[in-house]
Amino acid sequence: MTPILLIVAAYLLGAVPFGLLLSRLKGVDIRTVGSGNIGATNVFRSVSKPLGIATFACDFLKGLLPACCFPILGKWITGTFQGPEIGLLCGVAAIAGHNWPVYLKFKGGKGIATSAGVLLGIAPQAVAWGLLSWIVLLIATRYVSVASIGAAIVVPVVSWTLYSREGILLPIALTLLGALAVWRHKTNIERLINGTEHRFSFKKQTDFNAKDAK
Repeated sequence: MTPILLIVAAYLLGAVPFGLLLSRLKGVDIRTVGSGNIGATNVFRSVSKPLGIATFACDFLKGLLPACCFPILGKWITGTFQGPEIGLLCGVAAIAGHNWPVYLKFKGGKGIATSAGVLLGIAPQAVAWGLLSWIVLLIATRYVSVASIGAAIVVPVVSWTLYSREGILLPIALTLLGALAVWRHKTNIERLINGTEHRFSFKKQTDFNAKDAK
């Protein structure tokens, strides 16, 4: 039962909507401003930079902790090594929690920050390449969505080169997670095609009711 309980706990942790909770410190319901997404980018753009950074950190950690620490917690509880696959399953559960949170009627974010935390816990080398591609694409295009989609593609491709000799479970899992991340950006892809996607800017956003990112 311990692995099942760990996976459920990972989902419930991943489902905590930190973007929504932190935005309420400013009296803002993040679901009603900007793109309506509860993730760090919308908080950064529509509420405040510090809260956006805090949201990213919290969403990142709720992916990293299940992937890294829950297998250790399972060993501490049972006295038996849980195996690396438990970290992977807990990480996937945390991503599912963020994307489909039970607390918000299963309407969540895109899972990029949470996925990055999971990946750092189970595949740090692939994360390094993903982060590099994300930075390059963001600087080149100023589209967070393009950077995120690009990183979601780069990480699985790199994982097949770095980890396939040790088995194909991890590369397959990372490929599925990458495909999920791209699919979660389908509305962004539509806006990119239509030329209506919002470009990232470091300028302060003062209008909480702006709908330009929709």
